[in-house]
Amino acid sequence: MNEKILAREIRLVGDNVKVGVYSVNEALELAKQQGLDLVEISPKADPPVCKIIDYSKFKYEQKKKQKEIKAKAQKTVVKEIRFGPNTDDHDFNFKVKHALNFLNDGAKVKAYVHFVGRTIVFKERGEILLLKFAQATEEVGKVEQMPRLEGKRMSVIVTPKVKK
Repeated sequence: MNEKILAREIRLVGDNVKVGVYSVNEALELAKQQGLDLVEISPKADPPVCKIIDYSKFKYEQKKKQKEIKAKAQKTVVKEIRFGPNTDDHDFNFKVKHALNFLNDGAKVKAYVHFVGRTIVFKERGEILLLKFAQATEEVGKVEQMPRLEGKRMSVIVTPKVKK
């Protein structure tokens, strides 16, 4: 930028400027006349490409665009639903209804069966329960991770389907 440009000759582009090859001193003089900065755009080119712009305004616009992109980025929310290996049908349906609401709102759902004490011997019951859960939510969500045992928990993760 400005005096830090090391090349002798540069290709000048931009608004209010005749595009062409100039010496650095000429280009700096043109930039000063307009009250703007000479900024090196492409240092690898032969000769390097420079542009006359308001550098502080350029930086401000870049920050503004980054904030906008960050604001538009979706934040993934993971809701958890807990089952026991002996969860009854009514409780199961009640929890599935909540999971469907979470998925419709765009949140991921992590459903897990928590094995307490000796209930760890009923692993197959937990797996059947989670597969049944995945099947009940398949209309609005897709299974990201199949039932997997981690310590005393067996879990499945369901993500919302993309709406067309």
